[in-house]
Amino acid sequence: MIPNPAPVPNPALPPGALGDPADVEREAGVARLFELHYSSMLRLAVLLGADDPENVVAEAYYQIYRKWRRLRDAEAAEAYLRSTVCNLTRMRIRHLQVARRHVETPAAEEPVASAESTALLHDDQRVLIGALQQLPARQREALVLRHWLGLKESEIAAAMGISCGSVKTHTARGLAALTQAMEARR
Repeated sequence: MIPNPAPVPNPALPPGALGDPADVEREAGVARLFELHYSSMLRLAVLLGADDPENVVAEAYYQIYRKWRRLRDAEAAEAYLRSTVCNLTRMRIRHLQVARRHVETPAAEEPVASAESTALLHDDQRVLIGALQQLPARQREALVLRHWLGLKESEIAAAMGISCGSVKTHTARGLAALTQAMEARR
């Protein structure tokens, strides 16, 4: 009796991958998500104040790729991705705030906007973005998710991890502060 030979790995596949259908589904799902939502996730990261929005969005896609099998509903992937971008941006801003407190910076340097930020923002929008970035993080997030992305209060609450009532409070306070800041600049 001749023993069955061991399966020969396909050189086109990465090492350790033998064409598992779950991996194929994950690859296709993340690729589809990337095609449909990359630009909107990039805009979200820019509007939330990420210093490096491309890396924030790339990290969000990496995280959803790693956790794809644990998603209960593939249709919820966009919401999960949006929440991940919000959380990563928030974490990055906190990290930078802590780093700035502990590092002395030279006085003559001005921050340089990324090429993506410069391309997205026109002169009239720069004033608005500047005022938006002066708001507290939660108010800024609530306004961006509500008015730029057009999400419902329940979707915003899920993305921010807060109640719908808190979403209303943050949105109202943020809008009032933004209105006041814009009127003061005119």
